[in-house]
Order: sequence, then structure tokens, then C-alpha cells
Amino acid sequence: MSNTFPITRLRRLRKTEALRDLMRETSITSNDLIYPIFVEEGIDAHAPVASMPGVSRIPEKKLAEDIKAMYADGIKAIMMFGVSHYKDASGSDSWKKDGLLARMIKRAKDALPEMVVISDTCFCEYTDHGHCGVIDQGHVHNDATLANLARQAVAAAEAGADMIAPSAMMDGQIAAIREALDGAGFSDMPIMAYSSKFASAFYGPFRAAAGCDLKGDRKAYQMDPMNGREALRESLTDEAEGADILMVKPGLPYLDVLSKIRERSLLPLAVYQVSGEYAMIKFAAQAGAIDEKRVVNETLGAFKRAGADLILTYFARDVVKEWAAR
Repeated sequence: MSNTFPITRLRRLRKTEALRDLMRETSITSNDLIYPIFVEEGIDAHAPVASMPGVSRIPEKKLAEDIKAMYADGIKAIMMFGVSHYKDASGSDSWKKDGLLARMIKRAKDALPEMVVISDTCFCEYTDHGHCGVIDQGHVHNDATLANLARQAVAAAEAGADMIAPSAMMDGQIAAIREALDGAGFSDMPIMAYSSKFASAFYGPFRAAAGCDLKGDRKAYQMDPMNGREALRESLTDEAEGADILMVKPGLPYLDVLSKIRERSLLPLAVYQVSGEYAMIKFAAQAGAIDEKRVVNETLGAFKRAGADLILTYFARDVVKEWAAR
């Protein structure tokens, strides 16, 4: 094979910042980002999460003003997680018309109708055992949980959610939720499926933030981190059941999965840069080991290159504020 140098010089297109900008293949805008937030009832002040520097639980009573501030910073879409003080075995507060989930969605939409409000549809924040469904003889009962997921999804839609995001990893959950939403008159409600969600070690800080610690683990329903083909099967199954958007969670350890789903599906794809990924970057930056801003931009670019259309990240607000300041 002949050597093309010096005829070919790849550095020619890297010579100046203007040329590098012109040649950049991957770009990220505020339209690509979803900001996850934690809303807690019964507190008066923001409660910082020690394992997630810069992240706080938002008091329910202050949610409206916080939503407006986020939107002013450039946030256009949020994923809402409730921190409930009224937990039971089934997580029933999550489908009550006056429960935390319904109240926080309504409060957010009343404060700023333009904000896209996405409701995480699961039970770990609302059950007294911390699992994502109904416990039967020591195990999460798939089909009993489906009925409750359907109830929660309809309650979120009635409260004004713009999108439902089922994360419980129950077999058949997309079909059950789609049928319930359609039956309740919400046939135009999009579903963003946590379709390839792994039983990951990267969720630790989230559990502290959302107040959903549990005994045992979720390995019987979340996916084995070693399984790539199964992840593809999970996502394609959710697509067949009626999902409008597919998601891979966590992000960086599963770029290969994201890329393979992109090759097989035409649906919009989301990726969740989870709490552990966030915390690693934050604490490494605090230790002086890395440049936080550069690393964040690099990771967001990796998600886009691998095929993501949407990125859920706790860095979203900082990123859009930085862009606005340039």
C-alpha cells in the first residue's frame, strides 16, 4: 500500500480554531439535553446531596420558582423524581390524584407550560422496601406490577405530564402502559422506555438522592451488565410494544450497546449519564485530576457519536449556562 504522505496531511483541517469548528462532526445543543431533578415533599429548604456535588433535593413548595429559573438558564426538558414521605408496599401514593407525583407534575406545568415535563414511571421512590414493584414471596411480581405501572402512567398523564418514562424493567410494561394510556384518552402521550437498563454499580448516589435504598438488589429484573445481545433484544421488544423513544442506562460503560441499537432502530435514542458517572467527574475535578468542563463536553460528544439523540445528565444546567455565557 502506497504512503499518501505528504500529499495527504490530515492536520491541514485542524490548523485554526475556525477550521476546527467548521470541520466538527458532532454538535450538542440545549435541545439534546434533559435535566433530571429530585422533588421532596415536606421540607422547607433545598437539601444538598453529599454524593452528588451541586445537586440538591428541591422542596415541593419551591418547585415553581426553580422550574422558572431552570428554563431561564436554558433547560427545556426535565425528568422528575419524587422523594416521598408516604411509602407503602405498593407505592400507591404515586397514582393518587393528590399524591406527590401528581402534585409535582401539575405544579411544574402550571409554573411553566413551555417546559417539557417527563415523569419517571417506577415505584422505588414510593415503596417502603425500595424495589420497583409489588413484592410477592420475596420477589418482585411482574404482572401485578404492570397493573400499578399502568395506573401511575395514567395519573401522570392526567396531572399534565408531557411524556411517560417507564423505568421498572418489567416484561410487557410498555404494552400495558400504552393500552392504559390509550384507554384513558391519552393516545398521543409519548413513551420513553428505559429499554436497556442495567443492574449497574453506578446508581449509588441516585439512591441517596431519591431516598430509595433497598435490601438486596434488582438483578432479577434489571439487566446483567455483561449482556449486550440481551440489551438489544430488550430495546427492540419495547419498540415492538409501542415505545416512542428508547433509552440506554447508564451511559459511558454501554456505548457499544447504544451504537448497536442505533444500527437496528429508527426510533429516537436517549442515554442517561447516571449519578455515579456524574459523581466520578465531580470528585475527580475537585481533586484536580481532570478539567471538569472539558471532560463533560467530551462525554456528551461520545454519547452523540454513539447514536444518542437525547442525553439525560445532571450536568445539563451547568452546560447550558456555560453556553449562554460565551
